[in-house]
Amino acid sequence: MPTHTMRAVRLHEHGGPEVLRYDEVPIPEPGPGEVLVRVHAVGINPPDWYLRDGMSNLPPKVRPKFSLPVIPGTDLSGVVEAVAPDVDAFSVGDEVFGLLRFPGFDGSTYAEYVAAPASDLALKPAGIDHVHAAGAPMAGLTAWQFLIELGHDHPSPFQAAQHRPVPLDANMTVLVNGAAGGVGHFALQLAKWKGARVIAVASGAHEVFLSELGADEFIDYTKSRPEELVHDVDLVLDTVGGPDSKRFLRTLKRGGSQFPVFFGEFDEEETAKLGVTVTGTQVRSNGAQLAELGRLLDAGTVRVAIDSTFALADARAAHERAARGHIQGKIVLTVA
Repeated sequence: MPTHTMRAVRLHEHGGPEVLRYDEVPIPEPGPGEVLVRVHAVGINPPDWYLRDGMSNLPPKVRPKFSLPVIPGTDLSGVVEAVAPDVDAFSVGDEVFGLLRFPGFDGSTYAEYVAAPASDLALKPAGIDHVHAAGAPMAGLTAWQFLIELGHDHPSPFQAAQHRPVPLDANMTVLVNGAAGGVGHFALQLAKWKGARVIAVASGAHEVFLSELGADEFIDYTKSRPEELVHDVDLVLDTVGGPDSKRFLRTLKRGGSQFPVFFGEFDEEETAKLGVTVTGTQVRSNGAQLAELGRLLDAGTVRVAIDSTFALADARAAHERAARGHIQGKIVLTVA
């Protein structure tokens, strides 16, 4: 008898990691433009815990709508199990990875099976396993859309103007704050791929790791203030954001840019006086860009660092690990 149910992690209420429940639910049916993916690994990301705690970090008027119970998650790597009749980009048996339906909270990847929009997927790089592939989509595409190519014309919820990446080359110096995290370690490697000189800011425990990824200079923020040590930088990518983000403006040369991944608090008069630009965007699902990133992953030009892995049933422990911070690369759930 074929089975029609699967195991998935769901939220029935908002709260801490303890509200993640391991349930039995129906296997989804792929709709038009979709494929059914048998999930092998799931990358976990900040939006997963924002959803878990009820989006308390967002003003009520901009919180996305969703109803409980809900399966969290957006990143996956797995194998195509079934294909809708109108999909010709993938076939049953293809290994794929993707960032599903983002920005939004119906990716539903904390599960054994997922119905995924084909346009959000790319073929998994043959040279890496499912765990590493699952760690790439959201963090890798965030770095890509901030630094390399935006790839869409949707307005950001944080600013009226369209974000424009700065062309990177050997004449540029880029400072990456939070360089050891998911987005940060991809941003460092993509900037190096383009030839830029990179200054990595993180805690001292990550110095060797970031040097191995190609950082030209390392600053331990627990011992030094980067804004007192660094000047005349062309670009700051701040993956940490928040109220302290504006301190990095003083590291920039006139004409430089700061890209806050989590939008901070900036004074337009101050940025105008310094002659610098502050601009950001919101990452969006993009299978074509993911395929480009996949080629770099396959070639070993860019690699995914894995902080830790947990079984799908242990999603609570994975979220507890995330809450402790100081993550080196990505946390991934494995699906048996």
